Amino acid sequence: MKKLTLFTAFIALASIGFAADPTTVVNPDTALALLEKGNAAFIENPISKPQAVHDARISSIDSHTPIAVVVTCSDARTAPEHIFSKNLNRIFVVRTAGNVVDNIGLGSIEYAVKALGVRLIVVMGHQNCGAVKSTIAGGSIPPHINSIVNLIKPAVATARTEQGDLLSNSIQANAIRVADKIRHDSDLGDAAKDVKVVPAYYSLETGKFHWLK
Repeated sequence: MKKLTLFTAFIALASIGFAADPTTVVNPDTALALLEKGNAAFIENPISKPQAVHDARISSIDSHTPIAVVVTCSDARTAPEHIFSKNLNRIFVVRTAGNVVDNIGLGSIEYAVKALGVRLIVVMGHQNCGAVKSTIAGGSIPPHINSIVNLIKPAVATARTEQGDLLSNSIQANAIRVADKIRHDSDLGDAAKDVKVVPAYYSLETGKFHWLK
């Protein structure tokens, strides 16, 4: 009986498909402006601004309407909801050490675009990223961490050819490479022409972020 129930559930999901409600789609330029406004509020307020979390939680039970995907590091200092001053249900977050993406990350992004109508994808590297530091340091690295390091190595190789701070340049090169990977490897279907993928760099020191290109 349990197997039949699960099978029925999968059939029901398949019949729904990945169709976002067009009335909830926010164009990427508007989403960018909202993130910039939220970041300014985050910087200006020494204490986190209170938000109506209860109302947002209740109102979003049956309505999932993020305005942007933010691919960022698992680092505890880089929570996008705080950095962009956004409540529940506004940012679809993909977090991995070093803000790298694999097939699971790409699938998560594709879901946000196709099923939820997201049209802005931000890849946010950050100051003093530990994953990038580990990649630069090299040496013996445990196998699972090494799988992250291997994805970051090409960015470090690029940064070694540039003038300036190796760590900062590597972090920025990594964000740009991940953004390029999302553009080239993700299957966004008909929505691809309307989606904007933007790499960014976040300063732990100032709380500000800036677009890389």
